[in-house]
Amino acid sequence: MKLLVDAGNTRLKWLLVGDGRLVGSGSATLDADDPFCDIRCQSADIKRIAISTVISEERRRHLQMQLEAFCCAPIVFHWAEPRRGGLVNAYTETDRMGADRWHAMYAAWQADVGGFAVVDAGSAITIDYVADSGGHLGGYILPGKQMMLRSLRQDAARIGFEVSDVQAAEPGASTTECVQHGLVWLWASMAARIEADCSRLGLGRVLVTGGDAEGLIEAGLSAHHEPSLVLKGLAAVDGESERE
Repeated sequence: MKLLVDAGNTRLKWLLVGDGRLVGSGSATLDADDPFCDIRCQSADIKRIAISTVISEERRRHLQMQLEAFCCAPIVFHWAEPRRGGLVNAYTETDRMGADRWHAMYAAWQADVGGFAVVDAGSAITIDYVADSGGHLGGYILPGKQMMLRSLRQDAARIGFEVSDVQAAEPGASTTECVQHGLVWLWASMAARIEADCSRLGLGRVLVTGGDAEGLIEAGLSAHHEPSLVLKGLAAVDGESERE
């Protein structure tokens, strides 16, 4: 069996696959003491571990130590690349791109049905556009919802507000409403901009992943929700790497 791991800034997700089928899946916070406890009894059957991650080098080493204590399988980290299978990265310094963005794009590219946008709504929101030809047209990186809320709490200390889950975007009549409605207003504007860009660039699909994906869809983004997009791309890259 093979363990696939997508380690983001705050959470990690994993898939356990064997003989071409899904054996198990799960998630945990990145600082969990034992993020793979649910499959510890299957650790002896894992023959390879493939990882896509954007975490710091210190946290990457910690994750590697956790995995080495978990099982004896070889561990392979996959990073962004200049090109693969017809997909061409727009970055000249590909090591500066988060591996999750590359793997999400590669998963979408594998569908082979034309140009697309990939939106990953995690701790940060990343947006990447890919043409029919496979050429990466570039993208955007913005703060995610929780990052925006933390920024308001930490950097505007006199702004006190409650956490709420609303979809209203009209002008607020309290600080809490102003903050929460403002986020919805921003997300609706973002959704409209993504769809306008796709129309201008001739991209026929929008795929969204990440913890806040459903929030973006509720804000008006017309997209297909793919929760495991990064892991699907990682699986494709690792499978090809084994055969190279």
